[in-house]
Amino acid sequence: MFQYYCLNPIAKVGLERFRENFEETKEIRDAQGILVRSASMHEMELSDNLLAVARAGAGVNNIPLEKCAEKGIVVFNTPGANANGVKELVIAGMLLASRDVVGGIEWVRAQTDNPDVAKAAEKEKKKFAGTEIENKKLGIIGLGAIGVRVANAAKHLGMEVYGYDPYVSVDAAWNLSRDVKHVLNVDEIYANCDIITIHVPLMDATKGMINAQAIEKMKDGVILLNFARDLLVEEKEVLSAIKAGKIRKYVSDFANPTTVGQEGCIVIPHLGASTEESEDNCAKMAVKELMEYLENGNIRNSVNYPGCDMGVCDKAGRIAIFHKNIPHMIAKFSTIFGDSGINISDLTNKSRGNAAYTMLDVETPVTEEIVESLAKIPGVVRVRVVK
Repeated sequence: MFQYYCLNPIAKVGLERFRENFEETKEIRDAQGILVRSASMHEMELSDNLLAVARAGAGVNNIPLEKCAEKGIVVFNTPGANANGVKELVIAGMLLASRDVVGGIEWVRAQTDNPDVAKAAEKEKKKFAGTEIENKKLGIIGLGAIGVRVANAAKHLGMEVYGYDPYVSVDAAWNLSRDVKHVLNVDEIYANCDIITIHVPLMDATKGMINAQAIEKMKDGVILLNFARDLLVEEKEVLSAIKAGKIRKYVSDFANPTTVGQEGCIVIPHLGASTEESEDNCAKMAVKELMEYLENGNIRNSVNYPGCDMGVCDKAGRIAIFHKNIPHMIAKFSTIFGDSGINISDLTNKSRGNAAYTMLDVETPVTEEIVESLAKIPGVVRVRVVK
């Protein structure tokens, strides 16, 4: 029986997908799997029982990835599960910024006691008219699951779309409209686009990427949208650009003291992936990943270990080994099994940076002595008997 613990409320439709050999525990130290959304795990003590963490969402900056990798704990996320919800809000953000719908609504709300509000509206509406998005140039920085959906939707709305992503995946490339202009230098986005939206993960290389230098390269009157992470943007420099007339509107899905209530800013309370459908999709995907790993050792959509899939084991045993990505490890594993008279019927080895993962199907059940021998090999992080 596998036990899991929910650090945040997880959609019921996802939890209902757990099979009978899984049960929820109220004691986090007993759990082999943790399901989490936004709760921070950085200060948590990670139990030796913990095998996997599944984030019901895309961002994993609330999870200590290196600490987990060092303990042989696989961290999953759910890429694409909330992509449609975010895409729809990005399109809404473009329209809100282009047409000043928010300003118009606020003006109307202030006319509660005005019996001639209809007549007054006809005089005032020109202040909120704005511009259409058709035929405007949209620049998308990051062509992952969300960026591709935004690009395709924008093409259907009659926009000219530029996309920048030096690491675009094969799946994304297949799904991307061929009418999108894939540029190789982000400066082309800055120089050409009327509206720019960011869809990259937050990491050292992207933190603060939208700064004064980047803004200076943008067209005057540009609309900037951020539905990825607030720290991708140097927001104080954005405010300065708004005051100078360089940026027309800044739309952010991240409420913070820097932008809330500021002129030219439309700040949304982190609603991008908060739809019922997105939460359901993330929960279902996270549960599926957790079950597949705990039951079979297969890794899909991990952010700290390589993907690895050997299907369902039909042999006497399956063992999973987490280890450093260094030479001769496979030979050392094979020697231990060979010396014990155990035949390896199938094997796979995958690596990701400094981390590596090896799974072996064997024709004889794995003994505790073999596990101990494998664990003593320098560079081995964790040994797990899957079956």
